[in-house]
Amino acid sequence: MRSERTPDPSFGLPRDARGAVVTVGTFDGVHRGHWEVLREIERRARDSGRRAVLVTFHPHPLTIVKPEIAPALLTTPDEKKEILAESGLDYVVFLRFTPALSRMSPETFVERILVERIGVDELVIGYDHGFGRGRSGDAETLRTLGRRLGFEVDVVAPVPMGDDPVSSTRIRKAVAEGRVREAGQGLGRPYSLRGVVVRGDGRGRQLGFPTANLRLGYGDKLLPAPGVYAVHALLKGGRHAGALHIGPRPTFQGSAPSVELHLLDFEPARELYGEEIRVDFVERLRGIEAFASVDELVAAIRADVARTRRILGGC
Repeated sequence: MRSERTPDPSFGLPRDARGAVVTVGTFDGVHRGHWEVLREIERRARDSGRRAVLVTFHPHPLTIVKPEIAPALLTTPDEKKEILAESGLDYVVFLRFTPALSRMSPETFVERILVERIGVDELVIGYDHGFGRGRSGDAETLRTLGRRLGFEVDVVAPVPMGDDPVSSTRIRKAVAEGRVREAGQGLGRPYSLRGVVVRGDGRGRQLGFPTANLRLGYGDKLLPAPGVYAVHALLKGGRHAGALHIGPRPTFQGSAPSVELHLLDFEPARELYGEEIRVDFVERLRGIEAFASVDELVAAIRADVARTRRILGGC
C-alpha cells in the first residue's frame, strides 16, 4: 500500500489503464464496518485487475464544520496508517480537510476529486455514507452522478454490533464509559493508546509496584474513562501483561492526573525512559477511588494485579 498525503485537492494518483475501485470516508477507528467496505473494494479490484483506493480525511471534518461538537479520535493519523497498511489496498489518500473542502458541493467533490484526480470507475460506500457540503450527498446522489460521469456505485450493508450496526459513535461511547472490551469487539482489535515513558515521582516503586509513567503524544486521542485497567503492553522486547492507572490520584493530595503502567513480572534489562509503549486495553478493573491510607491503596493495587493475572491468563 502506498500513502499519498496532500494539503489540498490538487493531487492525483499515478494514472494507468486499470481504473480504480474507490471508497471515501473519515474511517476513524477503522472498525469492523469499515473493514467490510475495505475488503469489498480490495476484492472487486483484485477480481477485475483494477486498483483499490481509499480516500480519507484529516483532521476529522467536524473539527472544521462544527468544532464545538468534534469528537476525540479513536485513531490518530499514524495509527490509522499502521492499521491500513494491513488492508491490501493499493493506495490510501490522506486528504487534508479544509474550510474550502467543507464548502464543496457533492457534485464538485465527485468531479474534482474522485473522477479527475483518482480516476474512479467503481465507488463502494457504507450504508450510512454522507459527503459534500452539509453531508448533503448520499447513495442516490452518487448513483445519479455515476450515471452521468461513468462510474458504478455499490453500498455495503451494515455490520451488527449487538442489536445495532457497529459505528465510530458507538465505539467512542463505549471507550468514554470504560467499556473497553465492548469497544474492542466493535473495532475487531483492542482499543489502544501510545505513550513515551517519562520520569515520574517514583511513588509506585515506593509502594512496591513500580510504574512506567506515560506521556501521551496526541491531544485529540480519546482516553478511556478514568480508572484501572488490565492491559497488554507492547515494548521493543515484546508483549507484557500490565495494569494501567489513568486519571487523578486522589489518595495523594496535590498529585496531578497520570497514566501509569505497572508491568507484571517485568525486570527490564535497560531503562525504559524515552521508549514508546503501546497499551492495548482488555478490561476495566475499577474506577478511581480515594483511599483512607496508603495501606488501603496498596491492598487495592495488590487486588488489581491479582485480577489482571486472572483476566489476562485467558487472553
